[in-house]
Formats: sequence, C-alpha cells, structure tokens
Amino acid sequence: MSKIVTRLRLLGRCLLPLALVLIVQDGFAALPVSSSFDHLTTGFDLTGAHLRTDCATCHVGGRFQGTPRECAACHQQGGYIVATAPPVDHIQSSNVCEDCHGTNFWSPVIRVDHLQVQGSCLNCHDGVTAPGKTATHLVTTEPCEVCHSTIAWSPAGFDHSGVSGNCISCHNGVSATGKNPTHIQSTQVCESCHSTNLWAPPTRVDHFEVLGTCAACHDGVTATGKNTNHITSQETCDDCHTTNAWLPANFDHVNIAGNCESCHNGVQATGKGNRHIQTTANTCEACHSTTLWTPVTRVDHFEVLGTCASCHDGVSAAGKNTDHITSQETCDDCHTTNAWTPANFDHVNIVGNCESCHNGVQGTGKGPEHIQTTANTCEACHSTTLWTPVTRVDHFEVLGTCASCHDGVIASGKNTDHIPSQETCDDCHTSNAWLPANFNHVDIVGNCVSCHDGVISTGKNLGHIQSSNLCEACHVTTLWVPVLRVDHAEVTGSCAACHDGVIATGKTPDHLASPDTCDDCHTTNAWVPANFDHANVTGNCVSCHDGATATGKGNTHIQSTTVCEACHSTSLWVPATRVDHAEVMGSCVACHDGVTATGKHPTHVPSADTCDDCHTSNAWLPAVFDHAGVNPGTCSSCHNGSTATGKNNGHITTNGECDLCHSTVAWVPASFDHSTVTGSCSTCHNGVTATGKNNGHFVTNRDCNYCHTSDFWVPHIFQHMSANYPGEHRRALTCTDCHGGNSELVTWSSPAYAPFCAGCHANDYKASVDKHRGLSNDANCGQSGCHRVSDSEF
Repeated sequence: MSKIVTRLRLLGRCLLPLALVLIVQDGFAALPVSSSFDHLTTGFDLTGAHLRTDCATCHVGGRFQGTPRECAACHQQGGYIVATAPPVDHIQSSNVCEDCHGTNFWSPVIRVDHLQVQGSCLNCHDGVTAPGKTATHLVTTEPCEVCHSTIAWSPAGFDHSGVSGNCISCHNGVSATGKNPTHIQSTQVCESCHSTNLWAPPTRVDHFEVLGTCAACHDGVTATGKNTNHITSQETCDDCHTTNAWLPANFDHVNIAGNCESCHNGVQATGKGNRHIQTTANTCEACHSTTLWTPVTRVDHFEVLGTCASCHDGVSAAGKNTDHITSQETCDDCHTTNAWTPANFDHVNIVGNCESCHNGVQGTGKGPEHIQTTANTCEACHSTTLWTPVTRVDHFEVLGTCASCHDGVIASGKNTDHIPSQETCDDCHTSNAWLPANFNHVDIVGNCVSCHDGVISTGKNLGHIQSSNLCEACHVTTLWVPVLRVDHAEVTGSCAACHDGVIATGKTPDHLASPDTCDDCHTTNAWVPANFDHANVTGNCVSCHDGATATGKGNTHIQSTTVCEACHSTSLWVPATRVDHAEVMGSCVACHDGVTATGKHPTHVPSADTCDDCHTSNAWLPAVFDHAGVNPGTCSSCHNGSTATGKNNGHITTNGECDLCHSTVAWVPASFDHSTVTGSCSTCHNGVTATGKNNGHFVTNRDCNYCHTSDFWVPHIFQHMSANYPGEHRRALTCTDCHGGNSELVTWSSPAYAPFCAGCHANDYKASVDKHRGLSNDANCGQSGCHRVSDSEF
C-alpha cells in the first residue's frame, strides 16, 4: 500500500505544473505550489478517489483554508463544491458517510453502521435495497429487530413468549429448523425436551415422548449406556430402571430361581463387603430385601456365626449400655434374638428371696424413695420381669399408716372434694381400691337429709333441682351421681323447671312449637312415644303440619295436595296407611320410579307408555293394556312367555301370530284361522286340544275336512263319490236312512241285491208290471232307463 501511495504522489508531482497552468488559464490566481507538497500536513490525508480528484474540485476559486473536511459538506446537492451527492433513493441515515462508505468508491459499501441508519429495518431489508426475508423464513409480522441484531442475521433471538401454538407448528423443517436426521425417535412435542433458547443441550428428556426401546438411545453414543461394571444382563433398561434416574434401580427378583449368592458373589453382582459380619455360606435373603442392601430388613440370627459379642460390641451392632447390670453372662443368657427387652432373666432356679441379690450391690435394690415395707419381700409387689410398674401393692407388707403413703405425693391421697373427715383411710376404703368406698349406712336410722344437710355431710348443691328432701328417692348410698333414677313424684315445680335444656333435657330445636307443658304429651317414663291427642283437633292436618308450627312435608315428599289425612294416620307419619291417588299430583313415574315407590319390575313389558295407560290406582293388576299402537302381526314380540303371557303348554301347534285367532280384549273366544295349519284336523280336534267328535258323531276314520269346513262344523259338505252311489234321491235322505248303524257301513234291507237299487227297494218291486222281467234282472232300476231316483215315483 505504501508503494502505491508513493507512486501516486510522484504522479501528482509530475502533473502539478500542468494543473497550475490550467488553473491560471481558468482565471484562478496562481499559487505557489511545491511539487513536493504533502497533503497530509493539512490534517486531511488524500486517499482513494480523492487522490485522483483535481485540486480545484475541492479548492474552488483557489480557496484552500476553510475547505470542509466532512463528507456531507462536499457531497450534497447545491453546494459550492461540486461532488457526487447521495441519490434520491439513498436509505434514510445520518450524514456521517464514512461510517458506511470508503474513499475508493461509493458502492458497494464497506459496512453498514446501523447506528447511523434511520427508520425501521424493513425500510432497507425489503429484498431490493438490502436482503429481506428468505423464502423459507418463518411466517411472521414481527419487525426484524424483534429477533435479529445489527451484527448478524444469526443467531436470532426469537421471543417465544407470545407463541400460542406448539413447537412443531413452526419447527417442521420448512418454516423453521425441525428434527435433524440423527434426532432420536420421538413424538413431535419439542417442548418436552428443548427450551426456547437453544436446541442443545436439551433441558431434559421426557421419556413419555420418546419412541422405540431404551437401547435405541442409551447405546453409549447418543445417550449414556451400560457402564463397564454393569451386571451382565440381557434385560432391557426399563426392566430395572425408571425414566427418573438410573438409581435406585428396581431389579425384579420375582423370577429368580437361584439363591442370592448365585449372582451376588462379588463378580456378577455386589457380594459381601469386607466389613460384613460372619454369617453362614451366603444366604443373603435371610437379612436383606431385594430392594436395598441397607438398612437390613431383619437379622436372622440363625445365619450369624460366632458369639453375640462378636457383633454386639457397640460398633458393629448395639452392645451393653452404660447402665447394664454387671454380668459375665453372654447376651443370649438373658436376651433373645427378637429384641433386647423384655430380657428374660431366668429366676426359676433362684432359691433365695429377691433381697439376697437385689441388695443394691449385686442387683438393683430399694431406692431412697421406696415406701416403708417389711424386711425385703420384693416379690410381694414386683414381678421378676420389670420393677415398674408394680404388679400390685401388697398392703400386708407395707409399714406405717395409710397416710404415710397416701399423702398425694407418694401415692394418691384425699382429693379436693373429699368429705371432711378425721377418719383414717381404712375406715371407709379397702386396700383393693378407693372405690367403691364402703361407708356403712346400715346403722343409719334417720333419713339421708339428717346427715346430708350440707353441714355434717354433702347436701343439695345450688344447682340441685327443686325436690323434696327424700334423697333416697333418686340417689343410692354408694354414689351421688349418676342418680339411680328420678322419682318425679318427689320433684316439685313444673316440668320446665328442670327440663330447660340445662338442668335436664329440654325441647329440641325441631320440637313442635307449643305452649303446652311437657306432661300434656309426654309421660315421666320416657319422652317417646309422645301421645299427642288429635281428638279435639277441628282443622285439617296442614293447619299445623305446615313445616313451621309442626313437621310438614319433607324435601323428598311426593308431589301431592296438603290433605295429609288422605294417606297418613295421627299415630305415625310412616308407614303411610294408604296412598290416595286422588291427592297425588304429577305423573305416575314421578313416584313409581323404583325408589320412592314400586316401579317397573325387570320382567315388565318394554313400553314408553305411562303407568296409567294400563294400570289403575287401585292395584297393578289386572292391567288393561291398550293395543291400539301395536302393529298387527307382532304379538309374539311381547307375548313370548317372558315379556308377556305366551302360548300355554296345551296350545295347538301353529306358527301363526296371536292376532290371527285372538283379539286384544281377551284370549277367548278365539277366531281360528285354519289357513296356516299344516297338520290334519284331528291332531287338534281330538276333544282335548280343540273340539272333537261328539258322542253321536258318525263313526268314521276319515279326517274332519272330509265332511266339514274350517269355518263351521255344520252344514257338512260331504259328497258321495263312489260309482255305486245311485245319486241324490228326490226325498231328502238322512245319513242314517242308508247307514243305519251310523257308520260307513250301509245297512241294505235286501243285501242280496246290493249295491243296486233293489238292495233297498226290493220290497217295492212290482212283478206284475208288464215291462218287469223279474227282480234278478231288474235289480238296477236306474240302468234300465225306466226309473230315476229323482222321480216322485220309483
């Protein structure tokens, strides 16, 4: 750079004479200029394009002193120095050109000092004047400076505080950076692991959003995997570990078939430490649980080796405390492996008395505060298990008077409300218990008040009820309270004098408002039952039972009128004596819902009808079902023997619907439609299932429909189809005219001529008629052509 400057200066010196000539020619005053003039001496170094600019361009009219040094003073529109001015489309900025431009050329700018730029970012960064948003820029109406700084576009500090959608709505790899190819398999809930500041490192890993197995991440590369001393296992991570932390690990020992030591041998898994107590082989489970080594769940002393003292030395395990009895015995002589206490010192073989040991030297003896007793018969009060509490106090072993112990300090004394007395304790009390105290009233000849007058002995207190002085009417000679009974015959004053809610039970808050005295309704035996006499009540029930004067309808009472007496009696509200449905308001189902009152039972026919469509308020049955809305041919959908009555066991066999024969009024009489019958008539008309042959019926094996129709039994439709039948006679014959035995067998009067006309009419034959040829030849009269059965004569 210095070489270039030197060459430029040499060039300037060569051109300087020519410049002076031009100046003189243009009318400028000639100035003495040295060819070796160093412009830097003026304090303004010529650099860049200024080196190539004619002196007169800046020093107009030969004016040197006072020439502006600031860019904007020359580079402006209308100045006396002609220099390039900012174009009209120049960005809004201050006039400190040099903060962005160099002296070599205006553009490109060497930098943009945003401190000199005025207006918003978007004024320049519109994609024309300066780079704007890229095609993949996040869609936003925020100005640039909300996220970007003037130093560089990235990193951008995006403020997520106002974002209402989830991360993936932008970070989808299109609008904004999404998951890269090496991202772990997961859901799209970015915020479960990442913060809004940086993608990495994640603030946490929410394993609920991670897809795939643990090992897909925890492989020692993507995330922490098994360490070198991990137990050898083919199990997946989550068999033992949780997503909260590696430790504690919950190894599931349920399916372990071997013992603990098969794994916990110090190689495969943690075994006994150096400080472990001496135990049998390796039955870990005798003391430890499968959850944690420490603390141990118990110590199975059957597995412990060595003496008690090898562990119970005060270091490994609890040893003798400081106040332990001096003894050379081993622990198990007195203690068990269950607990230290109670300690079972075996007194069985002790032949001496307690004091022979418990003398304060060999064993604990009497303390200084011990009561006065006989020599040293400890066992009279103490057990061999514990000194205190004493099992009893054998007063035969106690020395001194009762008061020497029962002074309120050593043992219970007189309480503050004890009757004033100079008697000794044992005058009234026994050594068994204070109470009951046996004051002997046997020899008392006066009544109670002769002593219990408040002076000699306790009398009535100020709060005592008004009564006679016959104490024994209520109290016993053992205790004042509780009273044995209250003999109301001895009580003076009204009931309310006592039954005021303080001295004795008074009216409860929900008592009927009444100015009557207690004994108008109640007796002295008990409050209830109370006998309120409704005999003289002239109004209706609701005039009192309105919920204010007396109990009215409860919240759960059915909707009804206020005529209480329609359902209730004067004795008790419940149960109601009856339900007068005329007083009930609302629909049936408002009560008959299966809770308030009986509702539909499980086998009730499915129906949306209200109860009163079929039932009356007198009784559920009989019910009158309205079949008006039932579609024809659908009877069996209800009448199937389950929902409603179906075919009985003796019903004829048929696939027809009920309404083919029956009406909706009653099952019988039925109008049977024979069109759907598939069997013969006699399968039903057998006299059992349906009407059969009566006693005088024609004897025949033919089926009913041979003679009868399915509409009516009579008239019958039998027609003779036999070739032997001569035809219908003019006279209306009955069946028995030919079938005299009322059977299919014809009773011929002349059987020799059967089956011809002469079989019946032989006796009518007239041999004297000229054309007759003899009965044997003329037996078939009709065939001869002379006679017809329809004629009035034969």
